Amino acid sequence: MTRPKLFSFGHGYSAQMLARSLIPQGWDIVGTTRNTAKAQQFDSAGVQPVLLGTDPLPPRLAGASHLLISAGPDAQGDPFLRDYRDVLKEAAPTLEWVGYLSTTGVYGDHGGDWVDEKTPLTPSTKRGVMRMQAEADWRQVALDLNLNLSIFRLAGIYGPERGPFAKVRAGTARRIVKQGQVFSRIHVEDIAQALEASINRPETGGTYNICDDLPAPPEDVIGYAAELLGLPLPPVEPFETAEMSPMARSFYAENKKVRNDRMKNRLGVKLIYPDYKTGLKALLALDQ
Repeated sequence: MTRPKLFSFGHGYSAQMLARSLIPQGWDIVGTTRNTAKAQQFDSAGVQPVLLGTDPLPPRLAGASHLLISAGPDAQGDPFLRDYRDVLKEAAPTLEWVGYLSTTGVYGDHGGDWVDEKTPLTPSTKRGVMRMQAEADWRQVALDLNLNLSIFRLAGIYGPERGPFAKVRAGTARRIVKQGQVFSRIHVEDIAQALEASINRPETGGTYNICDDLPAPPEDVIGYAAELLGLPLPPVEPFETAEMSPMARSFYAENKKVRNDRMKNRLGVKLIYPDYKTGLKALLALDQ
């Protein structure tokens, strides 16, 4: 029996967590990067590295049964479709599943109301607009090549080495408060299990919000991290006067709560970390 092979384009944080689950099950994983040090890390983790710009991609994609796209679009569009569309056409007959990692930013601002996969896409940031276009481009390619494509709209990602504890301990964490602002989040382990569930239960044209059950104000998350550490709460800073980078400030331009019912009902996902409190407790246990 042929071993399943996942080609991971832009083998980042979420894809690496998926690989940790698939490799012990007998999968071959090929991951791309532009960083030599990361390529060495991939190799140590059992992932076959492809150094973009140095290693030829087409031979490594050949025979892939699954394709995961994590790399984000730029002003010229989706980088995989821009540079490797013809290669994808050649590989299409062997692909059983294609996953595209998008973002809940495609929904735009909804004034704190709930959104789901049927909500019209009205992104208000340049990043969101590019993601919306990339989703559309992938859908068209999937239609043209008869690919089994699923799109995953990820909320804010946290997990090992991406939690708030280091900043709280260092005294650099900030509780920036904007009235009524909430964000949805997702632990990286739950992203990985949602992707694996889709691989095991593929649904043509599936689009899924990947988030936990509890949208929450960002200051609550920082406050809870400080509470777990037994440290004083960082002082409150009003959003209107807080010093922030344009990128950081842009995240506050969109306010919504994201539903995850489709992920649970169609993929059978039971969240490991259904809210930020269970997630942060688990991360702190890893730190100790």
